[in-house]
Amino acid sequence: MSEADIRLAAFLGIFAAMAVFEIVVPRRALLASKARRWTTNLAIVALDTAVLRVVFPMAAVGVALYAQDEGAGLFVLAGLPLWLAGVMGFVALDFAVWLEHWASHKIPLLWRIHRMHHADRDIDVTTALRFHPLEIVLSMAWKAAVVLALGILPVAVLVFEVVLNGAAMFNHANLRLGNRLDGLLRLLVVTPDMHRVHHSVIRSETDSNYGFNLSVWDRLFGTYVAQPRDGHEGMTIGLEAWQDERPSGIVWSLLLPFRPLVKDASAERTGSVEADREVA
Repeated sequence: MSEADIRLAAFLGIFAAMAVFEIVVPRRALLASKARRWTTNLAIVALDTAVLRVVFPMAAVGVALYAQDEGAGLFVLAGLPLWLAGVMGFVALDFAVWLEHWASHKIPLLWRIHRMHHADRDIDVTTALRFHPLEIVLSMAWKAAVVLALGILPVAVLVFEVVLNGAAMFNHANLRLGNRLDGLLRLLVVTPDMHRVHHSVIRSETDSNYGFNLSVWDRLFGTYVAQPRDGHEGMTIGLEAWQDERPSGIVWSLLLPFRPLVKDASAERTGSVEADREVA
């Protein structure tokens, strides 16, 4: 099987499993039209895939193959054993993604793009796919740079990409795990309850729990919040300025990065990015 086949098979399998679990053991009642949201979010991921194939036809695995052929990267220069280079490459990529996510909340220009992901008024498996094409391109460029600089093994990159995609669908899923299982899992990985806090309209909660896969980074850098202030059933998801049907529309969503950011001193925030208010 090719890289694309492996990734597609993993994506379809995990997506189907999460979609079924959301029906069997849902965590929250959904507010918006599921049919409209899913149509929009799935259309966005299809657009992302097409754009990425044009802009980065090699993708991260292709960059890793190039680095391997050229003998480039710190891991190669250090002469690390293959198993250690693989493990360190996986962990390094996970931290790189955490750092990119953190920066997307701290740098206003990046927040403009990233906030399309947060505008979703519900959070479920399709929210994991809802990233603006500009963010997908920037993210791939960042991962490619890390892969090239470190000389991460192609197999480690492939495993990471599959795991990251699956982990994102898992921790965005509207899935009830139970407190005991959730508590055990989040010692290592990001769970749905842990990541849902990050999608709260409360700025101090939005600026927390940046991890998509390993949970250690938020604990290590002091950005971990265990539970939402208003509880998982009572919390409000999305962006406070757009608690209506607009985020469910594909055109509105794709144009969101081009809407201005306006400082709102009355909004709760941690001083990272300006709060969003719609300009009349």
